[in-house]
Amino acid sequence: MDLPGTWDELRKQARKLEGQLDEQLTSYRRLVNTKVEGSEQEKEAGIERLLQQLQHVNAQMQVWVSSGSSEILSHTLTRHQEIFNDLSQEFKRLRSNLKARREHEALLQSFTSFDNANGHVERSSDSAEQALLKEQARLQSSTGQIDNVILQAQATLGALMFQRSTFGNIGSKISNVSSRLPSVNHVLSAIRRRKSMDTIILSLVASSCTVFILIYWFSK
Repeated sequence: MDLPGTWDELRKQARKLEGQLDEQLTSYRRLVNTKVEGSEQEKEAGIERLLQQLQHVNAQMQVWVSSGSSEILSHTLTRHQEIFNDLSQEFKRLRSNLKARREHEALLQSFTSFDNANGHVERSSDSAEQALLKEQARLQSSTGQIDNVILQAQATLGALMFQRSTFGNIGSKISNVSSRLPSVNHVLSAIRRRKSMDTIILSLVASSCTVFILIYWFSK
């Protein structure tokens, strides 16, 4: 930028730059208070360029004051230098606030991502735990069904063994009866034979008596 050579031109240029800086800082201040990203670097570069130009103009004005100009010009230069310092401090403050805000947003985003990741891990862990619990419940249900089948089988086996014992007792009794039948038959046969012998003997006795009676009658 070609700098003017007269005091009035330098002062006019200083006022112009101060006005531009005020507009740029106002725009930059809105940027700091919003979540728009990516445009602050361009704004900062423009403000830094204007500050350098204003500083250069003030340096040229200092040359005029140092050459023995009036006290009024010295006060005017002091006022422009104060404005420059105020603009520079405001720019540094806004840039520091923006940097702190960006760092806070980045930290918050990192924390949110970490929290989401933990939430995903917890949900995965919960899902895995729920799956394990369901599998455990299914196994317990299957085990209970198997136990019921075993109990039913044991009950059936006990009933069969009782029936087997009962049939064994009946078979034993039948065997005992069968084993005793020949003796009974033998006794009955002996009784029948004894009865037959008694009948025969009685018949013989009766016959003998009859014969003796007849002989006695005929002998008279």
